[in-house]
Amino acid sequence: MDLELSGKTALVTGASAGIGRGIALALAAEGVRLAVTARRRERLQALEQDAGAQLVIIECDFMQADAPQRIAAAALQGLGTVDILVNNAGGSRPFALDSSEVQWEEALTLNFTRQRQLAHALLGQMVARKWGRIINITGKSEPEGINGAFAAKAAMHAWAKGLSREVGKHGITVNSIPPGRIHSEQILRNYAPEYRQWQAEHEIPAGRYGEPEDIAHLVCFLASPRASYITGAVIPVDGGLRRYQF
Repeated sequence: MDLELSGKTALVTGASAGIGRGIALALAAEGVRLAVTARRRERLQALEQDAGAQLVIIECDFMQADAPQRIAAAALQGLGTVDILVNNAGGSRPFALDSSEVQWEEALTLNFTRQRQLAHALLGQMVARKWGRIINITGKSEPEGINGAFAAKAAMHAWAKGLSREVGKHGITVNSIPPGRIHSEQILRNYAPEYRQWQAEHEIPAGRYGEPEDIAHLVCFLASPRASYITGAVIPVDGGLRRYQF
């Protein structure tokens, strides 16, 4: 299927590794002109080489207060327009019952506030052109305990649904993708090979952990004109791991 993406422009955050890197490579393969951002410039330069295309590289710490404005400005300067925003940057750390306000603020800023601010920094030019795609890489809705990232991702889902209702009339769609177990640096660091094998065999109907490409394929479709009637959706890509029915 021709996704009609060639010549579109996109900004991908957290693009230096894992899911973000896979998304950037998939979009580049579809002919999308890209701006990519992360903290590690050398990783972004390696991505540019692997993509086989010139990228607008934006080295930036997402936690900095002015990061959304700086990233949006650099992307627009380098690309001219941003048709597609992929909010992928984020991170999760376990919380204790007595976690501090600083920890909560950090989690909510990293996993919700900066994504919301970046989207709103780019919305105006999408509205002006009557076309846009905002795709959020979020997280599961089954908290196993206290974790600021879980709360932030739930906020992302609610915000994205509300935003989709406001901007649909402008040709803009807003969707969220909560990944399951996708191979990444974080997965390899946090889960032993034995556990990954056990979980794949006993808890994931598809029988394996996912790859970044499994997320990237859906992102490309949602980013395309072909998906113009899909908005406000939360679409898990998890091999069937989650047990909830909606």
